Amino acid sequence: MRTFGAVDAKLRRARVAVSIYFAVMGLVAGVWMARIPAVKMQAHLSDGTLGVALFALPVGLVLGAALAERLVDRVGSALLCRITGVGGCVMSLTPGLAHNLPGLMAALFGVGLVSGTLDVSQNNQGVRVEAAYGRPVMTSMHAGYSLGAIGGSLAGAAFAWGGVALLPSLAVVGVLGALTDAVAAPWLLPGTQRQPGTSAQGGPAGQRGQADRRKVRRLVLAIAVLGICGLVGEGAAGDWSAVYLKDNLGASAGVASLGFAAFSVTMTFGRALGDRLIQRYGVVAVIRVCGLLATLGLGAALATGVPGITIAGLTLFGAGLSIVVPQVFAAGGRADPDRPGSGLAKVVGLGYAGMTAGPAVIGLVADKIGLHVALVIPLVLAAWIAVAAPGALAGTAPQPGLRGETTARSVQEGDHGTLARDAGIP
Repeated sequence: MRTFGAVDAKLRRARVAVSIYFAVMGLVAGVWMARIPAVKMQAHLSDGTLGVALFALPVGLVLGAALAERLVDRVGSALLCRITGVGGCVMSLTPGLAHNLPGLMAALFGVGLVSGTLDVSQNNQGVRVEAAYGRPVMTSMHAGYSLGAIGGSLAGAAFAWGGVALLPSLAVVGVLGALTDAVAAPWLLPGTQRQPGTSAQGGPAGQRGQADRRKVRRLVLAIAVLGICGLVGEGAAGDWSAVYLKDNLGASAGVASLGFAAFSVTMTFGRALGDRLIQRYGVVAVIRVCGLLATLGLGAALATGVPGITIAGLTLFGAGLSIVVPQVFAAGGRADPDRPGSGLAKVVGLGYAGMTAGPAVIGLVADKIGLHVALVIPLVLAAWIAVAAPGALAGTAPQPGLRGETTARSVQEGDHGTLARDAGIP
């Protein structure tokens, strides 16, 4: 029989592995975003055609999440992470080979397809690790993505400043990321969250009534709406904060870039601290306060014409949104006990769809009535997070500290088998 120390060490390694996968995804994405101007030049694209090409990435993400929905509960998220983690890093090189619009669109679609499947898989691993830990750890694992994205952005900027060509810069990070994921892969939790064909209660999954299935679908949809609200806000900050500061408020390019930088820093710190807050106060209360903070922050940013106050508002906006998406994804993984991967994939896929459409809608509205008014859209969505969090998350949120207390009591009583089964350890 395994000792608790061995089980605990495996869980710690699994948590580190999932954090590494998130960090590698952020690193690759950060370098890519920093090298978009080089991609545009190499493929001889205008601003308009670049926008068309970039649209292929989120389309691939949505379809990749849909693909994961069919696979993650059947073959297990660990296997999918192994394949798509390394595969995504290899695919990240392909935009560096594109010299025209069709080639770049095909490359970005492939990157999105693999990355969408990977994101569902690594979030499924995160949900399993959190359940086995018996306390909130999901948000801190997502902090790995934020840290990786910051590092990737700095690395991409350094490559550009040093005159490194596009393909070598993507190759360096892609190879490094693939090797890192390959090293972390054995630490992932094996197996699936349930045995195929069985429900959470141990009976055949098909025996659940239609009313129960409709209730689960409504719950997943409500959770996904919260995810859309959070991701639209993140996308709006990334795509429009610098434009708003420079064009609407007259800030210099350097000052304008500080808005998103401040947003990113507080988002990273918020994710690092989020698990402790959720452990103490519960996910519903924390997400409701996060929605209020995000609403106040963006409201303050839009209520004044002073760039410094706007940057301060974006700082609060980042803190408010920091915990939302990780907890929404975790809730999606808990919403459907019979098919946890399916619920998670639906939430992730719909979130990506909102992330795709949100900034574009803001741009269209800005063309008609101005960016200042268009940014009211993410403001309203942030407010909806505060309003809808209790109804969407209460049904999937464990009581703060309850599971942890149960796990601790099981350890004290010598019930190591239960904890091992929760972790997927034979």
